[in-house]
Amino acid sequence: MSRLVLKFGTGVLSRLDGRALDAVQFRRIADEVSELVKAGHSCVLVSSAAIAAGVSVLGLENRPEDLPGKQACAAAGQPELMRMWATAFRRHGLSVAQLLLTHDDIDSRMRHKNARNTLERLLEHGGIVPVINENDSVAVEELRLGDNDRLSAEVAVLFQADKLLVLTSSDGLTDQSKKRIPIIRDMEKAFNLVRPEKGRMSVGGMKTKLEAVQLALAADIPAIIIDGKKKGDIVKAAAFQDVGTRFPTPRTKRS
Repeated sequence: MSRLVLKFGTGVLSRLDGRALDAVQFRRIADEVSELVKAGHSCVLVSSAAIAAGVSVLGLENRPEDLPGKQACAAAGQPELMRMWATAFRRHGLSVAQLLLTHDDIDSRMRHKNARNTLERLLEHGGIVPVINENDSVAVEELRLGDNDRLSAEVAVLFQADKLLVLTSSDGLTDQSKKRIPIIRDMEKAFNLVRPEKGRMSVGGMKTKLEAVQLALAADIPAIIIDGKKKGDIVKAAAFQDVGTRFPTPRTKRS
């Protein structure tokens, strides 16, 4: 069975312009991911939206713009984010485990090995869905640049994943007429199609998602960018079916 890394952006998991978590989304996503887990796939989630949770926890009217404010929201919101995931998966008899990582953890040979061993041991037990986020209290790369986009690719490489699924607020990459492009084999062409506009909750936009895809492809890991709010697309994407935009490698198989 496949090893899958699934990255969920803030826009997929939040409501009220990123000022609260969307419980309906958590339940729907858990329904689909649980289907994959019970079919034998190993699923690791990379989850944003701690800031959105923290805005609600701290009783703020708006998301902070300053870095310390974002870090404070992330620190206050991370337990609530995990509670939402735990509640959603508990309905399916599954538990969650939290891993907070930084890019330095992955760059360090020892910490890289420790993180990978932790993931492997958790998944050996069965019935566990690891949920990874950047440790925003001490690291700020993803807060500033990519809403966990790069981190998701690094986790896919760390985990030796078979596929990276990036779930966002758009239906993959689109051409100049805004028509979905189902498959891309030329990353230069992909970057040339990036437009400056991005979702209100997006930190890096499509550019950082493509950079994450490029990093995964360099490790021979196929990737797919899909609309995180379309029901049923997670299971289809796991099988590399025609949803979103797929980025295959020579070894890509439908599985």
